[in-house]
Amino acid sequence: MSSSPSPKPLAIGAGVLVAALLLGFASYTATKPDAPAGGSSAVADVSADPRDGARPELEKLARREAADPLAVGRADAPVVMIEYADFQCGYCGKFARDTEPELIEKYVEDGTLRIEWRNFPIFGEESEAAARAAWAAGRQGRFWEFHAAAYAEGAKEKGFGEDRLQALAREAGVADPGRFAEDLDSDAARQAVRKDQEEAYGLGATSTPSFLINGRPVAGAQPMETFTEAIEAAKQAAEGNGR
Repeated sequence: MSSSPSPKPLAIGAGVLVAALLLGFASYTATKPDAPAGGSSAVADVSADPRDGARPELEKLARREAADPLAVGRADAPVVMIEYADFQCGYCGKFARDTEPELIEKYVEDGTLRIEWRNFPIFGEESEAAARAAWAAGRQGRFWEFHAAAYAEGAKEKGFGEDRLQALAREAGVADPGRFAEDLDSDAARQAVRKDQEEAYGLGATSTPSFLINGRPVAGAQPMETFTEAIEAAKQAAEGNGR
């Protein structure tokens, strides 16, 4: 695990503080250096009780913007999973390759789940650049294609320098490379990434990937069954609330 100096947590309520402490500890446990790839030795403890562990304050962080290019799934889906991740994170890549496609096929396609991405670069300048590049690709409707290219097996080992980011954009089908380069280096890109970072740090997240599933923290690239249990519980709770 690697972490970077974090800003002061956001003052967003006592309930969030409790969740922040849980997320910060779980995030460390799930991604500490002696854990096997994917954090499988630190399976999150997800209760079957749909109310257990969920924080209404955290659930409100779901943006549910229909035109958000960094999201997939219906804006009114009963369950929203917010993902905080870094393109240089090996655990994030494992999740993107092994688990996320299954979640999309099983839950996004039937309207149950919406996934909202948050750029959370914590591994230095190239992570920051990759985050801005992903945002720039999203400006041309190719965020998820860029996401797939950047998380392909062996991709992060090639680095995220300027030429490499342009190559990933081409691979993702970004139509206008000039606009991509301008957007990547824009103040708007930096502000968008900073907003996501501050949200994650405010929750106490210290490593990647970290998730919120309808306000319930889940840390690390957990096995598919952990996400299934959390999503099913969140769906049950949402249905009980008439969503």
